[in-house]
Amino acid sequence: MAPLIQSSQPWVEKYRPKQVKDVAHQDEVIRVLTNTLETTNCPHMLFYGPPGTGKTTTALAIAHQLFGPELYKSRVLELNASDDRGINVVRTKIKNFAAVAVGSAQRAGGYPCPPYKIIILDEADSMTEDAQNALRRTMETYSKVTRFFFICNYISRIIEPLASRCAKFRFKPLPEGIMKSRILHICGEEGINLDSQALTTLSSISQGDLRRAITYLQGAARLYGSSISSKDLISVSGVIPEEVVQDLLAACKSGNFDLADKAVNNVISEGYPVSQMISQLFDIIVEADDLSDEHKARIFKKLGETDKCLVDGADEYLQLLDVAGNIMRAFCNMAQDFSN
Repeated sequence: MAPLIQSSQPWVEKYRPKQVKDVAHQDEVIRVLTNTLETTNCPHMLFYGPPGTGKTTTALAIAHQLFGPELYKSRVLELNASDDRGINVVRTKIKNFAAVAVGSAQRAGGYPCPPYKIIILDEADSMTEDAQNALRRTMETYSKVTRFFFICNYISRIIEPLASRCAKFRFKPLPEGIMKSRILHICGEEGINLDSQALTTLSSISQGDLRRAITYLQGAARLYGSSISSKDLISVSGVIPEEVVQDLLAACKSGNFDLADKAVNNVISEGYPVSQMISQLFDIIVEADDLSDEHKARIFKKLGETDKCLVDGADEYLQLLDVAGNIMRAFCNMAQDFSN
């Protein structure tokens, strides 16, 4: 029964590090936390950094290493962004859990089991300011019997009174080498054949997010079997094929509005997300040699405005057409500058 359960697990969970020392690339953080685990006297903690860099994994590993499987459920409260974490939950569920005293430390099954509980608040930056303010007093009142672990992407969205009560740990984006070694380890375990080009593609489209890379790899393995190419990974990732982006850019360079409109229509009719197109256009234009810095700046300003409009629910076709028009204008102005 156990092998069947393990085979049906998402690989993100199956290969999630179980101990703090196994978390990849966060050497300074791991060194400090390992020393903290030896003393078992944890402060309140704030983990912040990009997605998929090991923040939640580290928090869960600390809790498991302190309490073990037997006491984990009674000593640890996990709340995610999907849970209601408004001010009422802080005043009831969190406060009630934090207030309950626990017995003196007993080493159960070789685990330290210190005399406090842990509350893990994942995606803490999505909590309302009122809810965060309500936590301030709870943290101070019950600090002897409860420790708070805050996990977020943006530390600026955590109010200063909460941040100042915590030991802060920054998680860095994973470099390409670390990503590749971890992916190759999973490929070896799962019997996946991944060539060097596909490995580079996977690392590139994941942008330092190991969780995303593992998810793409599993999706491609389910669809295409044990031999996965670069093209297979792009198709499951939602990244727009390079030729589609280049076609739109070529239409803009031509100065022909009808061609640009046709290219925009092609992107929309194929169902490609315009926000992804904007991101890929940015990467190409920033490296372009045939545009001045001034023209690039004007295009990037428009890309930023378009991204905001898309978030607000604007029409994708009109927004992409507006971007194409601005790129076309920039190239036309460059051509005029050269002719003068």
